[in-house]
Amino acid sequence: MAESTEPLALIVLDDGLQSVAVRLVSLMPQEGYYDAEIVIRSDFVNATVRTGFDAADISEWGSLLDVVEEADAEAGEDEAEFSGDWPREGRTAYLTFITEDPYVIEVHDAPGTQISVRIPLDLKSDWIGEVRERLDTVRRTLGV
Repeated sequence: MAESTEPLALIVLDDGLQSVAVRLVSLMPQEGYYDAEIVIRSDFVNATVRTGFDAADISEWGSLLDVVEEADAEAGEDEAEFSGDWPREGRTAYLTFITEDPYVIEVHDAPGTQISVRIPLDLKSDWIGEVRERLDTVRRTLGV
């Protein structure tokens, strides 16, 4: 599998004004982990932090999307918000996905600098389908 010049993005959440993306730095895992970066773009802050994840984390991203989709479907019945971390908290920089209106993504540089940034995103109604397509592309490309 050849390295591409453009980083392969596993996650792109973009509302046209602000975005959060997770891009692979290398398509070859090192000691079982893919080297990646979380990229934040907004008028307020632009930042990049290194992260890493394994094949199980890729599946967990798909599972988190399932829970978010279910929480969105039940939003009219119950106003309780849902939040989930990806990849697992504690070993690398990670995202917390919060189903508020608008959605909120928190980027945590833990255990590094311990800085967190909260980014509200007003995502279009078809965002989850686009994110699932990207996930499927990454799974096919990495063979996981």
